[in-house]
Amino acid sequence: MNFRTALLGAATVAVGVTLARAIRAQARALEAVLPELRGLPLLRIPLDIRSNVVVRLINALPLPVGEVADGVELTTHTVAGRDGHPPVQVHVYGTAERARPSGALLWIHGGGYVLGDAAGDHALCSRIARDLGITVVNVNYRLAPADPFPAGLEDCYTGLRWLHDNAEDLGVDPDRIAIGGESAGGGLAAALAQLAHDRGEVPVCFQLLVYPMLDDRTTLDESQPRTLVWSPASNMYGWTSYLGHRPGAEENRPYAVPARREDLSGLPPAWIGVGDLDLFHAEDTAYAGRLAEAGVPCQLEAVTGVYHGVLSMLPDAPTVVAFRRSATDALAAALAPVRAGETR
Repeated sequence: MNFRTALLGAATVAVGVTLARAIRAQARALEAVLPELRGLPLLRIPLDIRSNVVVRLINALPLPVGEVADGVELTTHTVAGRDGHPPVQVHVYGTAERARPSGALLWIHGGGYVLGDAAGDHALCSRIARDLGITVVNVNYRLAPADPFPAGLEDCYTGLRWLHDNAEDLGVDPDRIAIGGESAGGGLAAALAQLAHDRGEVPVCFQLLVYPMLDDRTTLDESQPRTLVWSPASNMYGWTSYLGHRPGAEENRPYAVPARREDLSGLPPAWIGVGDLDLFHAEDTAYAGRLAEAGVPCQLEAVTGVYHGVLSMLPDAPTVVAFRRSATDALAAALAPVRAGETR
């Protein structure tokens, strides 16, 4: 046996051992999951997002597009970019019978800052629009690593400005605009709330943060166990791609990492939801606590036995239905019209 053959054999064994360990860790993580949430085959496969090649391949695959809820009209618009940024596509959902002006939600899809497309959330956004009688605007923002920070955030701000500036034509009350998102979309929503607050151009009345990706410093904790759906390795890749440098390094750019903002006072009220088996559980819980300490009303919905991504992957599971109801009830209350003599 020559040296090259021996080296290849050793590498093969090492890969096999590593994979076996990952499968065992995946199985251990699955034991803590609620039985109703264990059925996805994806949960038994230790998948990590680690390279640009893998991301390009995934994003090149045909996108599963959810069906628009009955009775909801979907329109798509191209919004001119601001300050040299390219145009931004937005999807708008609403019903003909909704009361006008209604409240509105600007929604931002997930995908670790590197994956996904707004069209993948047609079902979720249209359901929210129908059930709450509001307008939902879903932003198709640019993704890292091809377009790192601040590209995606600026796209979301462009969508927010368009929603506010066209409120009358859309039948929306410009003082009842909320922002929200799932996973990286929740992280972008948190950053957008900070950006909108500081620029002072668009009032935001509420932030709906669904297991948001808020803090790159989570990647520094090497004791983190393997988590389902979104792993520590994927988290490292996502943040590195978005920030353009290794997570945890010095970061002086405002809004790049929402959890690094020191002063959270004055931000809109928030709902934050996360499962206890989610990699983001600790950072989300900490951010909710800091909002409350800063005087920002914040409802934290922490659910036992739940992993990352359930809102999109198992929307009809009873626990997920209750989780979504908590979010939409909070959103409905935030977007309710203000009665005469009351203040929001």
